[in-house]
Amino acid sequence: MGRGRAKAKQQKVARKLKYSTGGTDLDRLRSELGVAEDEEPTGPGPDDSYADSHDDLIDRYADLAEKYTESDK
Repeated sequence: MGRGRAKAKQQKVARKLKYSTGGTDLDRLRSELGVAEDEEPTGPGPDDSYADSHDDLIDRYADLAEKYTESDK
């Protein structure tokens, strides 16, 4: 006994979390994380060496692709 009131309270909290719009203060979060607004994101960019290696792989395996497409005919 007594479980009904606690369960109802948990459901109310869960429903509130599920349907709330959030209202996240992104500026406050940014300051807490120590990220400045003018910092550029780290990670792979368009000038990354991936594009060069990707072209090299295409050139390397182009003959195999032609071989398999010809054998399928």
